Amino acid sequence: MGHEGKDSMAGAGLFIAIGLVAMGFLLKSAIVTFKDSERVVYVKGLAEKEVPADQVIWPLVFKEVGDDLPTLYEAIETKNQAILSFLKSNGIEESEITFSAPTLIDMKAERYGSNEAPYRYNVTSVLTVSSSKVDVVRQLMLRQKDLLKQGIAISGGDFQYTTQFNFTKLNEVKPGMIAEATSNARVSAEKFAKDSESDLGKIKSATQGQFSISDRDANTPYIKTIRVVTTIEYYLKD
Repeated sequence: MGHEGKDSMAGAGLFIAIGLVAMGFLLKSAIVTFKDSERVVYVKGLAEKEVPADQVIWPLVFKEVGDDLPTLYEAIETKNQAILSFLKSNGIEESEITFSAPTLIDMKAERYGSNEAPYRYNVTSVLTVSSSKVDVVRQLMLRQKDLLKQGIAISGGDFQYTTQFNFTKLNEVKPGMIAEATSNARVSAEKFAKDSESDLGKIKSATQGQFSISDRDANTPYIKTIRVVTTIEYYLKD
């Protein structure tokens, strides 16, 4: 074998040796990374609370139809005063009542009407009660027949004018609910650690979800369900 052949074999051997060393380094590095990798568990904690609404917005809507505008507006003003008297005599303050400008539809000006209307004008009047006296307003809503006896038919079912029940004191219940959600998350984490024969370590990270407020159900919109979910990442220890 010539001198050049020996040099080639030596060079190849050197490259193999370097490759084995490099491979060994990579394997060692991978093993160390695996051994030193963090052992963590992600858990979620839920907290729910039912609360009564503390604000109600109640629109009282009625309509007048006819052909003579002055007569219509006079009838609206009379009925508005009757509604105002009804509300004030039953515990609603005048400052809690808002009058909106009447809206007018001229039926003869409607281009899309297929039939000739028996009257020319359709006027809608809206009074809105905004109050913290939720129970009082709920009782008055059940007594709308008292207005009907005076010839005032309060409209219902219009999506533009729906009664709203709200809860405005979220900041007062937030701390307690966050604490409850965090506690529930820890219970789940401790159970996981026990099942995996590990000990629960410190919190690595925590994320508080958004608070949501919804009606408890369709029949009791004046009772709200508040919900929050907290996500926590714990270290696990052997």
